Amino acid sequence: TAILQGPEDKVNLTCSHTDSNYIMILWYQQSAQNTALKLIGNVRFTSPTVEDSFKGRFDVSGDAAANKMAYLHFPKVPEAEDSAVYFCAASEAQCFTIPSLLYKNPL
Repeated sequence: TAILQGPEDKVNLTCSHTDSNYIMILWYQQSAQNTALKLIGNVRFTSPTVEDSFKGRFDVSGDAAANKMAYLHFPKVPEAEDSAVYFCAASEAQCFTIPSLLYKNPL
């Protein structure tokens, strides 16, 4: 879906899925200047996370598990650098940290 917004218009994107195993919805940005997908943030169950480089420019919300929906909000008026293609993806992956991988042990 293409969305053309005026300079003062607020933008909200919606993503949904139908798989009851998926508990996370992720949002990505792909700009014309850099075609690599950049992770904006995600909603895991109802817990939102926005990457540091996108904080203040985007908000995410929703319920990825029960309602199977997530939203990407542009809280400020979008700037030229926000002109991009936005993708969402649903995942059943669990997020976890392995403490032993956080530290490099000297030999």
